[in-house]
Amino acid sequence: MVLETFHFLFPTEPLTLFLSHSHMSISKLTTDKVKERADIVEVVGDYVQLKKKGQNMWACCPFHGEKTPSFSISPAKQIYKCFGCGKAGDPIQFVMDIEGLGFQEAIRHLAGKYGIEVEEEATQTPEQNLEQSERESLFIALNFAKDFFVKNLDTPEGRSIGLSYFKERGFTPQIIQKFDLGYALDGWDHLMKAAKSAGFQEEILLKAGLILQKEGDPTRLYDRFRNRVTFTIHNISGKPIGFGARILTKDKNQPKYINSPETPIYHKSDVLYGMFQAKKAIRDQDNCYLVEGYTDVISMHLSGIENVVASSGTSLTDGQIKLIKRFTNQVTVLYDGDNAGIKASLRGIDLLLEGGLNVKAVVFPDGEDPDSFSRKVGSQAFHDYLQANSRDFIGFKIGLYKEEFAKDPIRKAEVIREVVQSIGKIPDPIIRSVYTKEASSLLEIEEGILLSELNKSLIKTQKDQFQKAKEEKEAEDQLEELIPTQVEISAAETLKLQEKETIRLLINYGWQKLDQADLHLCQYLLSETEGIEFQTPIYAKILGLYRARLNQGEIPTHEYFVSQRDAEVKQVVIDMITPRHEISVHWGERHQIFINTESDDLALTAFKSILRLKRRLVQKMMEEAKQKIKSAELEKLDSDKVFELQQVYFELKKVQLEIDKELGIVIG
Repeated sequence: MVLETFHFLFPTEPLTLFLSHSHMSISKLTTDKVKERADIVEVVGDYVQLKKKGQNMWACCPFHGEKTPSFSISPAKQIYKCFGCGKAGDPIQFVMDIEGLGFQEAIRHLAGKYGIEVEEEATQTPEQNLEQSERESLFIALNFAKDFFVKNLDTPEGRSIGLSYFKERGFTPQIIQKFDLGYALDGWDHLMKAAKSAGFQEEILLKAGLILQKEGDPTRLYDRFRNRVTFTIHNISGKPIGFGARILTKDKNQPKYINSPETPIYHKSDVLYGMFQAKKAIRDQDNCYLVEGYTDVISMHLSGIENVVASSGTSLTDGQIKLIKRFTNQVTVLYDGDNAGIKASLRGIDLLLEGGLNVKAVVFPDGEDPDSFSRKVGSQAFHDYLQANSRDFIGFKIGLYKEEFAKDPIRKAEVIREVVQSIGKIPDPIIRSVYTKEASSLLEIEEGILLSELNKSLIKTQKDQFQKAKEEKEAEDQLEELIPTQVEISAAETLKLQEKETIRLLINYGWQKLDQADLHLCQYLLSETEGIEFQTPIYAKILGLYRARLNQGEIPTHEYFVSQRDAEVKQVVIDMITPRHEISVHWGERHQIFINTESDDLALTAFKSILRLKRRLVQKMMEEAKQKIKSAELEKLDSDKVFELQQVYFELKKVQLEIDKELGIVIG
């Protein structure tokens, strides 16, 4: 039997497993409760818009830009996997990835979401708190600043200046609390002193953007926000990541608003003010109102409209558009009643269209913005105005220029081209066709002419994209010329692939029994690989974990590996259990088309997998033997030594031929 012939080739030492242990401040009981309660669909659904397809949920990946969903969520397995960028994990890993948190903070976040009390195994000292990662330290510092500014509203200065300003604008105590509005005291270092007294280091306060260094004298530090009302900027899960601050005095030497700088946890281009408070309403109503400033968002909440976010006075970015698209494909842009300002900001509509969003627009009367108009007319009239004046982007854009081109044919031709260019930004061809027809009617021009112009625009865009791709490819080719390429896959690489296949079978089917035998698949695979030392470290680690768990009397399933703290183990296992495509049940039920799968005959699948693994290992050993023979000949060693090495090679070749015979491989 080939397997018996094979055993003399391998060492019998057991695999050594190295496990790292880390101190956990959160109790195992709390962690287990979070793992039991956290539902992958609920957790991911807080951040992206999900759609059901087959057994799984799908979405556009929140970790990289894409227009076609490749981000799969498996409710049955409680995992996610992106087939575009490769991100994968369980609910805890998802929170770690999307929020940039450590394991402990992710557990706390999910415990808060599900109302689970966090139990500590040991009290952390201030020194241990200071040893936390920089990101977590920044979150803590910014949360401290938020609380500090909020509490300042209860001071005499805060009540007379900050609170009175909020009350003048009609902000209720509930709204002030909902948005964590606050006040920065008039003084150079009120926040810095309080933060340092609480144990925060100057370095962290500087990195969080809360304090500044004086130019020319880096030893002089002072508060960034002073004598201003503060607007807390939250990330999508509600953690403070920055601040906007408005001055209330008329000082020409001071800007009206100042904002937090870019930090490791605050990237302006990826943040929309109010998204944390708005995400549920946006998802429920399948529409997002887009405004300009902090007070616009808050005033609309006062009017009962919660599905609203602000770009905070900056031009829209791809990151912000992707953030909206996580929750809805519909966006309604609200413009102040200023035609010149609207025309200057029309670029934002094209970006929204290019991002695959359906765009509508509302313009307020001259001199009004969402904040002033909602306070002027009241909640119900404000609601009614939005409903009555919401127009799709084609009607809105043409309406803006109607007076201009009414008596100027040349200007009308320019507007037609601008409208066509905007339609060309839309990725969906059906929606493009609908808008072309509408534009034809509104502009009183033949649809065929518009289509011809649209096709020219699309062809030009495609040419530009092709040229860009060509240039990038040429640059890659030039780079590859400098890097030697490997024509053939080495025996080591093929062995790595077969080790992966063995582990995949263990993870997916280890608990199943083989046909006509009271033997689990894992028992067969582990007995046949006894003494074989896997060459790939991650597969050796997983195999060691599997054996260790089995020795404890339990056959591990994928849940055991996905719950590991080791991110690489989780990633590899999820890749192995997540198929990109699934066969529709209708093939068998409706069409009587049945397809054989590897699970239909696990005994044969496992047997051939083991043979292939051993064949790859023999091939690797043969390569090593050939290298030794070459080296011996070059070094002109004793002929007996060379002959001995040749005999080893021929013995290995015999074993390979026997395995080939079993597998049905014919080599000429």
